[in-house]
Amino acid sequence: MVRAAAGRGAFRIAATLILSVPSAAWAQSATPAPAPSGAQGQSMLDPNSPLAPLPDLGVAWPDLSQPETTAKPADEARNPMAEARYDYRIDGLDGVDAPLLKSRFDDLSALRENQHSPANLAQIDRRARQDSELLTELLRAAGYYDAQVTSDVERNGQKPVAVLQADPGTRYRFSLVTVSGLDKTGAHEADLRKTFGLKAGDPVDADAIADAVKRLSTAISNEGFPFAKVGKPQLVVDHAMDQARLDLAVVPGGDRVFGKIVTPDTRVFGAHHVQEIARFKSGQPYDANEVDDLRRALIQTGLVSSVKITPVEGSTPDTVDLRVAMTPAPPRTIAGELGYGTGEGARAEISWTHRNLLKPEGALTLRGVLGTREQLGSVIFRRNNFHGRDRVLTSQISAAHTQRTAYDANTFQLSTTLERQTNIFFQKKWTWSLGAELLASDERDVIASTGQPRRRTYFIGALPTSLDYDGSDDLLNPTRGFRLGARVSPELSLIGKAFGYARVQFDASAYQPVSKTVVLAQRVRLGSILGAPRDAIAPSRRFYAGGGASVRGYGYQDIGPRDPNNDPIGGRSLAEFSIEARVKAFGNFGVVPFLDAGNIYTSTLPKFTGFRFGTGLGVRYYSSFGPIRVDVGTPINPQPGDPRIAVYVSLGQAF
Repeated sequence: MVRAAAGRGAFRIAATLILSVPSAAWAQSATPAPAPSGAQGQSMLDPNSPLAPLPDLGVAWPDLSQPETTAKPADEARNPMAEARYDYRIDGLDGVDAPLLKSRFDDLSALRENQHSPANLAQIDRRARQDSELLTELLRAAGYYDAQVTSDVERNGQKPVAVLQADPGTRYRFSLVTVSGLDKTGAHEADLRKTFGLKAGDPVDADAIADAVKRLSTAISNEGFPFAKVGKPQLVVDHAMDQARLDLAVVPGGDRVFGKIVTPDTRVFGAHHVQEIARFKSGQPYDANEVDDLRRALIQTGLVSSVKITPVEGSTPDTVDLRVAMTPAPPRTIAGELGYGTGEGARAEISWTHRNLLKPEGALTLRGVLGTREQLGSVIFRRNNFHGRDRVLTSQISAAHTQRTAYDANTFQLSTTLERQTNIFFQKKWTWSLGAELLASDERDVIASTGQPRRRTYFIGALPTSLDYDGSDDLLNPTRGFRLGARVSPELSLIGKAFGYARVQFDASAYQPVSKTVVLAQRVRLGSILGAPRDAIAPSRRFYAGGGASVRGYGYQDIGPRDPNNDPIGGRSLAEFSIEARVKAFGNFGVVPFLDAGNIYTSTLPKFTGFRFGTGLGVRYYSSFGPIRVDVGTPINPQPGDPRIAVYVSLGQAF
């Protein structure tokens, strides 16, 4: 810096001397001089004549007749105004115990922010002095109150290096930590003091203090004190003793229990439905975690764009009411879906939904499917959070035409289901469903012994139920854990005469991480129909195997016994097994080699013989909303008429 200052001074002196030259010349020409004679013929002040030398200045006049030259790199290095890229380093922090100090310095450092832009020595020095003040403050925040940081600019060859030399000094420690007011929390006092955590002898650290205050504020609210006030921490530093004292005042405000919910605006839904969604009941101890959970659940209904829940004084001194203010979200949605599967053909689905047509949360959906082998129209009423969180009541009227290799069906159906669902926001361990179905179905199949086509009309009543356990770590892309599921559907069928039977199915899957990039997944499915012969059961209610969610490599429902026309006829029992390795290849892409096996049997229980095997390779793209699946499979031991290649595209893993 001295060199830079001297350089600027030299320029000022030179400018002064240059400005003084015309004055001196004017003084000399004040007395008239005889005009030059002879060959000279020019005035002494001719602007084109050479300038007189200035021996006292020590700097020669520039020769304007010579071409301008570029400065050499060595000249630039000696020029304090020359710009160059620079490096920087910090010395003296090896013994500092402050994990966040380096990252915070990097976030705020002027030297780091401008490191890749050329700068002159003055700019580098200014940034170094600015960063030395920053580092001093960061060290003080970490308890090094006597820290001193100096800055300098060195040269490493032709490249300047800004050096911050830190002397942290002694780290201060708490001589005393007091938290007043916790004695008024009764039995909660010991737990709250333990949660606060700071005590005498601990290092003085601004982050540790802020974290302790935040923990205490959260904990005291969770322990039933909604109106508790935690003051600002007061820190008194004793430089003579290298110590500090911390004082914190807390006003608990009295412990409370939940009172009632109040909704000033009922455009979305009222207080009664909000209470149905909440996991707490009136009279239970106040818990801020439960309030946060309610806030998230209200947002996840899709009917609320924002929600604010404010604790307010209840009707009695020991209660706290919740004032819930909700801003409505657009209630209507239009959704579409495209898919393709070998044997299922191409399929397009579109739906329109009003999610709050019948309050509260009574959604009406109009749904249509147009495919090469399926056409469907349905009207669906759905009531979410039906008398409890995540309970869904669904009623549906539908008319469908379904064309399969095994059968062709025209079906009219009425159904109602009450279920406890899982979703990507609240994945649950246990889910269940209870349902009732009434359907009339006109179906075409063939007589198994002759292959002659026939059509029969079935009237069926069913009470399907299910129970599932999900012990996996992710709903759409599990990497560890297992899943279990059981489904039972007692059914009464009328075709000429009435008879009953029961459809039973059991599913299990498991997931084990083999390495950071490989997950091994396995699946088993077993099914049985009890109480009726196969031929009496409607073709659409029998078991089938083959396809993207079954044994890949085979056409949809193509595995199992066949009629004289080589078409599948379904069966009364099934057994399926799958294993695949889910390998993260690069970026968001993965590959999945798989092996599937399965068969359909005419007997009541599966015989575990005659398995059809399929293998292949899948590609996964792991998007933000779940993996997109493309599987290409081939049968290992195909039956006559089975395709050589089968392709499946869908959202989510195969199982």
